[in-house]
Amino acid sequence: MQHWIIAPILLPTFIGALIILTMRHDVVLQRVAGLTSSVLMVAATLALLVAAQSGAVESYELGSWPAPFGIVLVLDRLSALMVTLTAVLGLVVLAYATATGWDQRGKNFHALFQFQLMGLFGAMLTGDIFNLFVFFEILLIASYGLMTHGGGRMRLRGGVQYVMYNLAGSTLFLFALGTLYAVFGSLNMADLAERATQLPAGDAALVRVTAALLLLVFVLKGALLPMHFWLPNTYALAPAPVAALFAVMTKVGAYSVIRVFTLIFPTTLVSMGGLVSDVIAPAAMVTLAIGMIGVLGGGTLARVASFSAIGSMGTLFLAVGAFTEASTGAALYYLIHSTLAGAALFLVVDQVRARRGNSALRLQAPIVGGGLISAMFFMAAIASAGMPPLSGFLGKLMVLQAIRDQDWWVWGWAFVLVTSLIAVVGFSRAGSQLFWKPYDNVAPASDGFEVAPGSTSGWGLAALGALLALVVALTVAAGPVSRYTTATAAQLYNASEYIYAVLGTPEERLVRAEQEEELADALHGADHGAPAQSHAPQEEGH
Repeated sequence: MQHWIIAPILLPTFIGALIILTMRHDVVLQRVAGLTSSVLMVAATLALLVAAQSGAVESYELGSWPAPFGIVLVLDRLSALMVTLTAVLGLVVLAYATATGWDQRGKNFHALFQFQLMGLFGAMLTGDIFNLFVFFEILLIASYGLMTHGGGRMRLRGGVQYVMYNLAGSTLFLFALGTLYAVFGSLNMADLAERATQLPAGDAALVRVTAALLLLVFVLKGALLPMHFWLPNTYALAPAPVAALFAVMTKVGAYSVIRVFTLIFPTTLVSMGGLVSDVIAPAAMVTLAIGMIGVLGGGTLARVASFSAIGSMGTLFLAVGAFTEASTGAALYYLIHSTLAGAALFLVVDQVRARRGNSALRLQAPIVGGGLISAMFFMAAIASAGMPPLSGFLGKLMVLQAIRDQDWWVWGWAFVLVTSLIAVVGFSRAGSQLFWKPYDNVAPASDGFEVAPGSTSGWGLAALGALLALVVALTVAAGPVSRYTTATAAQLYNASEYIYAVLGTPEERLVRAEQEEELADALHGADHGAPAQSHAPQEEGH
């Protein structure tokens, strides 16, 4: 299974390049290649997920260069979960884009989509923090193109804002990496985890500065307040399938916080103290409040969905910020739910726009096929708001239960429960405006967003239905999924498993050092022996 770890990165890289070089003028071939690649990626990531269930951590050394000198990919329960979620979402979203014709609205959609997935997979599998930056840049470059896919003045303006915020984040990331290397002398995550425990007390301030810089970068990616300003316009203005895929992009920020701050900068590290949790928890509460208040006053269904994504990140970071096994396990379950429910909500927005010409929350002519669309909206809304019986309710219950041992648990409970009520009111208001209130007979005006020609097709609705079915499946399978996330959290807080898988156990490293010393001695002896043999005939001649 070890060599399969690189498959999710190689496959979209190869297919994306193949599409650009040989298929750029044939959309049918692009669709076949893209969908085939996505199906194979789902199969490969499911195989990795099954392999990770054993609890063993596996590493893959690129070019057979051992860590910490070479680049490594690492498969554990967390990375397997994230790549599988991304692959499944990518397949459903690509099927929707193909069925509705969104992929024909601009150039190079399928190639950019493949490169986006490659960047996401790489960020989730890498065991080197510099390559985390590299894969961040790859997925961001691809997302710039996808964000402006289809053109339009408003979409271009939103894309520029998105680029500016993320360029600032990339600059901060480089500063953080420079500081990290100056302090530790390494960028391999397992090596950093070992060295962090061995630093002298005099370097504590530098460690805290480095951790703060990395945290700032990751919460920008995860849209945690006050770094959330880029998200509402970006998601509301992006093409619907792209916004649905972006639902997993913010989760990369949360993934990075979980990975780095359980492995390299855990709360048990003396120099860290409560720095990270003291910042994340209150920021998460305010983010949750802003997100759900935005749902109440969004103005358009697209902005309601965008603010719902912000609110879900607040709930997710509330659990992450506790930094306990129970809270991390709850956070991972909620992460899966919020990704699927958020993506479904953005596809519902596209269906509404296709039938009304806009997603404004005001009285207009009735929606064609409104019964089915309203049912899909209802499912996505109650899942996003955290109402029973769907997985959002279960996820929030897990989060509330997990944070009970925190000093701030009363505030956490209050924010989650009150904002859930606000979200219910906000989604109810949006649904009644769209589907239930008496309507205006005046023809609806377009809001400037052209929809794809096949947006009302049955295949597009089938793809949306598949996404909602995954939300239901997550609810039904809450038991086994939560057991997996709990085991994942336990593995994360036992950093030695990760370190030994990448660097080897102390015994293995001792044996390797002895072998290297013997090899060095042998080479040293050969170097000294060669001149003696070459001079021997001369000495005989004398």
